[in-house]
Amino acid sequence: MALFGKKKEDAKAETTCCCGDSKSASEVTSTCCGEKVDSICCIKVLGSGCKSCHQLYDNTLKAVEGLGIEVEYITDLQKIMEYGAMSMPALVVNEKVVSVGRVLKPAEIAEIVEKY
Repeated sequence: MALFGKKKEDAKAETTCCCGDSKSASEVTSTCCGEKVDSICCIKVLGSGCKSCHQLYDNTLKAVEGLGIEVEYITDLQKIMEYGAMSMPALVVNEKVVSVGRVLKPAEIAEIVEKY
């Protein structure tokens, strides 16, 4: 039984920055690639692969079209749990969860993007 008696690893949750640099979530929110984040570094859609999750991903792509912002779709449950999102779909901007459990319309996503 591999689950019992196994020591838990104290590894920090690693995330990848938009430039491909690997940092912890708290580091990415304050700095990106060694620079202060004044705008959006990265947008991620967290989902299990259902219709609603795909719809949020498509709406996010429409909202940021032409802005040069990379949108990543994450289906790995381990990575989703690291963000603390308990219901899907979820939208993450600059490593911060901004929406959970709703399919946002492109206009709503564009409004969130403008805040950053």
